Amino acid sequence: MIPEVKAQPVSKAFTQNAPVNFEKPTGNYSSPHASIKELLNPAKVGQINSNLENAPRELFSEDQLKMVWKQYSFVLKEQGLETFYNALIKRHPIRQSEEVYVLSLDNEIQKEYILSHIDSFLLFLREKLKNYSVKVLLEVVEHGEEEKFITSKQKFELMARKNPNLHIFKSMFNLDIEY
Repeated sequence: MIPEVKAQPVSKAFTQNAPVNFEKPTGNYSSPHASIKELLNPAKVGQINSNLENAPRELFSEDQLKMVWKQYSFVLKEQGLETFYNALIKRHPIRQSEEVYVLSLDNEIQKEYILSHIDSFLLFLREKLKNYSVKVLLEVVEHGEEEKFITSKQKFELMARKNPNLHIFKSMFNLDIEY
């Protein structure tokens, strides 16, 4: 036997279909961000650059930059952007000039990934440091021979050159290096 289902009254909010009046678009929407059309217009580019020239340009120390740098890296970690986070904490920024710093990266793939997220990073730096002329350049660093290991034995030999006591520990504890 199938139980009977009684119809429940529908609330008045769903039964009344009030017409919604939309206004015609005027085309006068102004955004705080520059559009592609504006960026292609040379006159507008001058306005955008002049706005940056009038923006605050307070002096800051390298310690202040490193502190803000680390703050943003932890924001990235919370957002789940591990690649960008690891790139920021792996190396300190290298000062190229007063307001230009270089972020050294491991490879081109990392560089392309970070390029897609660099705008929010620059905005964060500029707001916290109160200097809108700060720039961060991305540079891929070639690794030296010391960082490229083929086998664990080669890694051990390099470490033993730096600290000869490792040979003593190896023989004392009868350790064997795995290949």
